Amino acid sequence: MNTDPIIKEIFIKGTPAKVWSAITHKDEMKKWYFDLIEFRAEVGFQFEFWGGTPECQYLHKCEIKEVIPMQKLSYSWRYEGFKGHSLVIFELVPQEGGTLVRLTHEGLHTFPEDNTDFAKSNFDGGWEAIIKDSLKNHVEHHG
Repeated sequence: MNTDPIIKEIFIKGTPAKVWSAITHKDEMKKWYFDLIEFRAEVGFQFEFWGGTPECQYLHKCEIKEVIPMQKLSYSWRYEGFKGHSLVIFELVPQEGGTLVRLTHEGLHTFPEDNTDFAKSNFDGGWEAIIKDSLKNHVEHHG
């Protein structure tokens, strides 16, 4: 069983404050991530959203676990009605001319193996598009 986390890194031409705003304000998040009813970067805050394939939507249940403003945001990520718990971590590292964003999604191996929607390759492709295209474009062109 492959228990390695998915890790995505991207350099974004924007300050850590600008990236932080993009990953913690629901009005910005809906432009590049998911349309959340409410979101607060506070430990213990719970949020949920629907997502998945056109054929099958899943209710994502999340809870904020760690908040270090401008540096780190993590939250649990599970699915209503399915076993498994995972953790999503955003880390922001200031660099010359912008911010290095590192996304880690660990614990994917705990999701049901018999459901191909939970295949690691799907998460890998999804985060690739979300971080390297959607988030980058949002911060650099619209943020």
